[in-house]
Amino acid sequence: MKYLDEYRDARLVQSLAAQIARRVTRPWTLMEICGGQTHTIMRYGLDELLPPQIRLVHGPGCPVCVTPLEMVDKAIEIASRPGVTFVSYGDMLRVPGSRSDLFRVKAAGGDVRIVYSPMEAVKLARARRDRHVVFFAIGFETTAPANAMAVWQAHKEGLQNFSMLVSHVLVPPAIRLLLESPHNQVQGFIAPGHVCTVMGYRQYEALSREFRVPIVVGGFEPTDLLEAVYMLVSQLEEGRAEVENQYVRSVRYEGNQPAQRLMETVFEVCDRKWRGIGTIPQSGLRLRAEFGAYDAERVFGASGVAAEEPAECISAQVLQGLKKPTDCSAFAVRCTPENPLGAPMVSAEGACAAYYHYRRHSLPGEQSHGRAATPN
Repeated sequence: MKYLDEYRDARLVQSLAAQIARRVTRPWTLMEICGGQTHTIMRYGLDELLPPQIRLVHGPGCPVCVTPLEMVDKAIEIASRPGVTFVSYGDMLRVPGSRSDLFRVKAAGGDVRIVYSPMEAVKLARARRDRHVVFFAIGFETTAPANAMAVWQAHKEGLQNFSMLVSHVLVPPAIRLLLESPHNQVQGFIAPGHVCTVMGYRQYEALSREFRVPIVVGGFEPTDLLEAVYMLVSQLEEGRAEVENQYVRSVRYEGNQPAQRLMETVFEVCDRKWRGIGTIPQSGLRLRAEFGAYDAERVFGASGVAAEEPAECISAQVLQGLKKPTDCSAFAVRCTPENPLGAPMVSAEGACAAYYHYRRHSLPGEQSHGRAATPN
């Protein structure tokens, strides 16, 4: 733990919090995009260390959480078919669809499997030519290169029993949607470090200029996030709006260019629906026409599915930073990780799960300035 401990050093954390308190002179609302960053904030109580002028709200950067309900229903329908081996990351098995989830399909005898890499699905398809292997390809730009490589490899080998159910989304269009909302109160963003490791941060510069909003690429450890907050506060206090990189040990300006080229070879940009938010133009990736034989929606004719979110679930407001999970009447009562109403309670990166694990025992009076408070 040597190389992690230095980013979790209590004295350094306290020092950074004190620097922020000395720097801030007025109220500012900041949003961390990534669900992994949200969990770090909740786990270590970083929001409680900040001065009362700083309000943190949580963004839509949880890949499981933003996968639309219709796509989950398509996954369930495909996984239920005879002759199909449906392969996914573990979190997706518990995400509720309209009437069921992938775990129930597995319990009913469906061949549903958990993997840690899409290449495992390709390996399975190679070994089991008698089964059609479908990989559930979700996520932001972070996971897109590996998924692109799986399709590229299957295409190279001429595998005819492999396909992907693709539900990739992109971060910059989501930030644009938030900034264009008449309800937006966010004045600075912590951009997701993992996404920027792949894509770099050039694409955020137009957003920063157009909306006069500072954006800082942040890491995932306590000192990373507090340093990113300090950098944002410094910009706001000085009247600057720039894109800066706190996560220098992982992120370069141009990102991982070979990974980007592979993504561009296999995927093309498209409109994409986000769970609880709706369709965001040019915010997703789909397989290019030359790789259409590996598109599970085409292979199984699973397009055109429509579904409605549970009326009681406020995940849409949570994902946009308009409400915090504890504002939901069902939180930790009718909605728990074991019996979730929405995806943010399921995922390891979901804001509702973070509050459930780290804040559900807090008294209402203790949930104060640093949380994702409901706008007045």
